[in-house]
Amino acid sequence: MNSILLIEDEAAVASLLIRSLSEEGYVVSLAPDGNTGLDMALNSHYSLMILDIMLPGVNGLEICRKVREAGIMKPILMLTALGTTQNIVAGLDYGADDYMVKPYKLAELLARVRSMIRRGATTPEPEEGDDEKLRIADLELNLKDKTATRAGRKIDLTATEYRLLKYLLENKKRLLSRMDILEKVWGIEFNMNTKVVDVYVNYLRKKIDKENEGKLIHTVVGMGYILKEE
Repeated sequence: MNSILLIEDEAAVASLLIRSLSEEGYVVSLAPDGNTGLDMALNSHYSLMILDIMLPGVNGLEICRKVREAGIMKPILMLTALGTTQNIVAGLDYGADDYMVKPYKLAELLARVRSMIRRGATTPEPEEGDDEKLRIADLELNLKDKTATRAGRKIDLTATEYRLLKYLLENKKRLLSRMDILEKVWGIEFNMNTKVVDVYVNYLRKKIDKENEGKLIHTVVGMGYILKEE
């Protein structure tokens, strides 16, 4: 049974989410403040974490950062009343996999939870004889140990960056729209803001194309992205 850590200090919001998530079959643990939430996140195992940014004690951004620094890569859904692109990018920079701006639709939140838990499940190991590596030019992604290298240099990827790079490599030389990437990489069942795609493509560019010869990730203005050699 999947377990969820909910870090939320507003009692009414927490009560509604606990009831709704429990009805979906999840076991929900509540932390009413940031300090408690951080301790629970670091010392217990959860399928997913849902956290507010504005929390007493440690705020949601710091919780997210410290969880990722501890090597915990389970999905994190961040809830925020701050809906500007700058605030959203800050959340993603700290390691969140997804965000929702308050007020949000409960049905959409539940759909994202389902999707993120599916994505966070352990990926089966490749069968013997399967091609365990995806390549283009001097970029290589090892599917078995989930590592990436370019020109022999290791590239550190978050779980979301790994899924995005894998999808781009599986569809190299093919133009992919932002919505297509959003649906395949994040598995979102609703029309989520596609800015999250631009943010993560930019992250990959900094890690893959910066300080390397030959740009691989290309923007097709008004249409999307394509992974190809120049």
